[in-house]
Amino acid sequence: MSATQLQRARALTLPSREAMLSRAPSVQQFWHTNKALFSDAWKEWQASQQGDALTLDSSLLDKRLRDAVAQAWQDPSKEIAVKDLLQEVAPGVFELQFFNPERLADLRQYLESVWDAQIPLRPPYGIVLNRRGAMLDSRSEGYLAAPNFQTFYREMLDTYMRPIARTLFPEVMGYDTQTFGFSIHYQPNTDSSIRPHTDASAVTLNINLNLPSEAFTGSAVDFFDVATGQKHSLTFKPGTAMIHRGNVVHAAQPITSGERTNFVLWLYGDRGQIPPQGAKRPIIDAHERWTTPTAALDSVAPF
Repeated sequence: MSATQLQRARALTLPSREAMLSRAPSVQQFWHTNKALFSDAWKEWQASQQGDALTLDSSLLDKRLRDAVAQAWQDPSKEIAVKDLLQEVAPGVFELQFFNPERLADLRQYLESVWDAQIPLRPPYGIVLNRRGAMLDSRSEGYLAAPNFQTFYREMLDTYMRPIARTLFPEVMGYDTQTFGFSIHYQPNTDSSIRPHTDASAVTLNINLNLPSEAFTGSAVDFFDVATGQKHSLTFKPGTAMIHRGNVVHAAQPITSGERTNFVLWLYGDRGQIPPQGAKRPIIDAHERWTTPTAALDSVAPF
């Protein structure tokens, strides 16, 4: 009996950590050669999960956010309800409740089942090779290609992130046609921190996936105000998100106990363009903010 696509994918051996960190040509060849195989394997895996599968949809999100965003899509002049959910916690950094903490266990269970699927996933290694992280966007090599997850991923970006980003940072309009995303996992002694950096994005949305029962110490996110030299250290609560321009310098302090899991989502323009430094904040009609761009995807991910 011939092996299924899922069995074939599971039988493959991931490139070594050293090869991935050095970006050896064989690594890109591995993901490129097996792209169709992995896509078919994720479809097969999803079909095998149907009896126990979680429905990935907006019901996982905070109800106030769902209601406010739905209202704004229906009538953009009412987007004030969305603005009221955002709190500026550092200069140019806004916090909101994104996921419903009571539903995070369902989402995390789904992500654990993804790991248990044993289909090779490419970890993010633009900043660090994260051991329990995965690429989420279809433009990325070795991404999480389960069709139901991809539908949910697009909804997070297109229905929620993009119009909220345009509301807060009008200058990103036109520099938000492209998307990118990954998950990242912090734990002591292995992947514990990230040094100060900026993102290759116009806007970044960083969403915490920790359950209310999953306490951790350390792992605050530092945001640096270049104009004043001040540092603002912020800690994620379960299901909360922070949204900021990609050019804001930030870093993750070492985690000292427990674990922290996040989705990190980016928006940027065609060919990797982001707003020029000091770009003026244009006046954008509310109806323009609540539209989805139709630009084609870039063929290459930022990393």
